[in-house]
Formats: sequence, C-alpha cells, structure tokens
Amino acid sequence: MLLALMVDKDFGFGTQIRKSPFFNSTVKWGATGFSVYNHMYIPRDFGSPEKNFWNLIERSILCDVAVERQVEITGPDAYKFTQLITPRDLSKLSVGQCKYVLIVNDKGGIINDPVLLRLAENHFWLSLADSDVLLWAQGIAVNSGLNVNITEPDVSPLQLQGPTSAEIMIKLFGEDIKNLKYYWFREYELDGIPLIISRTGWSSEFGYELFLRDGSKGNQLYEKIMEAGNEHGLQPGHTSSIRRIEGGMLSYHADADINTNPFELGLDRLVNLDNEVNFIGKEALKKIKQNGIKRKQVGLELDCKPLKGPNTTFWPIYKDGKKIGKVTSAVYSQKKKKNIALAMVEINSSDIGNNLKIIINNDEISSKVIEKPFYDPKKKIASS
Repeated sequence: MLLALMVDKDFGFGTQIRKSPFFNSTVKWGATGFSVYNHMYIPRDFGSPEKNFWNLIERSILCDVAVERQVEITGPDAYKFTQLITPRDLSKLSVGQCKYVLIVNDKGGIINDPVLLRLAENHFWLSLADSDVLLWAQGIAVNSGLNVNITEPDVSPLQLQGPTSAEIMIKLFGEDIKNLKYYWFREYELDGIPLIISRTGWSSEFGYELFLRDGSKGNQLYEKIMEAGNEHGLQPGHTSSIRRIEGGMLSYHADADINTNPFELGLDRLVNLDNEVNFIGKEALKKIKQNGIKRKQVGLELDCKPLKGPNTTFWPIYKDGKKIGKVTSAVYSQKKKKNIALAMVEINSSDIGNNLKIIINNDEISSKVIEKPFYDPKKKIASS
C-alpha cells in the first residue's frame, strides 16, 4: 500500500495506524508517500527510487524505520524463552551483540526474521519485520511455564546508511563510535536523547541503526542527524528495494511467509538441530531436512526492457509449459544494469543456468537462474 501525502492536510486513516516519532520531520524533508508496516506508516517516497539508491551508494541516507517495532523479553527466564522461539543457537550470544534470527511455528514455517539484540543476561529485543510477533510471543509465554514479561517498549529505530555515515556518526558521538563492530551495539546519549546504536541496517551498505528510547524526542533526533550530515551529503531517504534485492535480502510477506521454511531459503545456518536445546518447530524442521525440500529460492536474470519499478504482484514462472514457481521480488539493478529477481521455484528447476519463462502482464519473458546475492555476496561493504 502506497499512500500519496498532501502535506497541507492532516494525513492519516485514524488512530489505528500509528505515526512514528519521526513522522513530522520526514514530511518536512520531503516524504510524499507512505506504506503501512507493523500498523505504522513508513515513508516510501522521497522522489526517484533511483536517486534514493545513488544517495545511499555514494553518500548516505537517513531512513525512518520506526516500523521495525521491538518485542522486549525480560524476566528471570528471558534467555530460556528467547531460545524457545528461535531455531538459531543463542548459547554464544554476548550482551551487546546482535544476531539475525528466524522465528518459526510448530510446522517450521517462518513467522518473522528479526534482528535479536541482547541488552543484558535476561533482557532481549526482537527488532521485527512485518508481522505480529508481539501477540505470538505473548501467546507462547502464557503456557510456557517460564517467568517472562513480553512487551513493546518505547523504542523506535532510525537507519543511517551509506559510505559517509561513519563521518556523520563521529561528528555526533566522537571517535569512539569507530570501534563499534558489525552486529554489535552500545548505549549512547545525544544531548539528553537516550539511544542504543548498532552497526546494522537493512541496506547491504555500511551503516548504523539508532534506536531511540524516548518517542517524544523523535523529531529532535532526526533534525540533529540531518544537520550533522549536511556537509557529508546526507539525504532523507527510505529503504532501497533496488539495493535490497541486489544484496539478496529478504522482505517478509514477499520472499518469505508462514508457508516458507528456512531450508527453502538456504538459511540452514540459522537452524541448529544438533544440540539438546528445544525450540518451537524443531521436530518439523528435522523432518523437512530429512525428507528434503521440494522448492528453493533462486536468483533470476530477466531478459526484457528495464523494469520501471519493483513488482507489485507475484509473477508466475513456467518451464516446459508447467507452472513451477513465482517471482517474489524483481527490480532493475542499477549496479548490474540488468533486471534481477528473487524467485521460489520447484527444486528440479533451481540449477544455475536453467532457462525459465515468466508471465508479466500477459507477456512471456525469458529468464535464467543465476547466483545470488547479485552484488557483494560476502557483505564486505556492510561489514567493513
């Protein structure tokens, strides 16, 4: 859903869809369209998506991602509970460290793919993709026999992403920020604004996430960052679908959903079946691994004119006249100068080099299975 914004009117559908703490600043800085994610507006249009991409690649962008709501897990059994709801082994997760994790149901289907932050021995945040994990976790907690509290805290992240983001952060927080390692975080304060800052982001580029811990100071924080970034070419922006797909990053509800299991996505590393730790979906995932998957996510190169934007529907894929899958995310790659896509196809059609047919608006398009991620597959840029 993309909503055109008339900045001279009181924009919104009512109180059931929330505005982020940064909403007024994003409008001031040029947001003209919003989508809805986790029951909150997210800016999705600051003009040309291509311009937004190059701002990210060549300078830096500031993105309101307050929609990445946090599920906070505390209490004496918080660690046990957090391990219960994810198949990833958390035994080596240190305080101050983040991990990309999956949450699956009892059938092994993916409910969410959040970033997990460990704030203390028994204090965790799940930084969510778009689904109601708060309700899921609270429901699991009721009959878990574990002493935990599951809440949504007053926490709203901004993403500062791009090659000049380090200089901007040094200006705001001093040289110490350079020591923050990839997928680690620390507590900071900026002129009385309480923050947790992590070396993470949803861009496949170098950057930071700033988790605001006081929603009343959202516009103040946004303006301070924009001011500090002025000399470094900082631009207001939004998460880039172009760069996301180039980097092979998942978008929940598009590339994965409750009917998708981790093995179909090649995320075996996020599933630990070999230790004694019990977690929801373990037996189902054991059976899926033993029996083998019937479909697999692949990368595609599409032989057609440059796409004018990302796909808004799932495009069917055919081989030898039989429907064998669907395109989940497609875009024209600014880096490769080709149309690329993430797709889910039957396992016997997933080999590199396979030629497949895609139907787009009744037109038949040729495509070929290629390696993914399509650019910087080792994440050297983001982790540098």
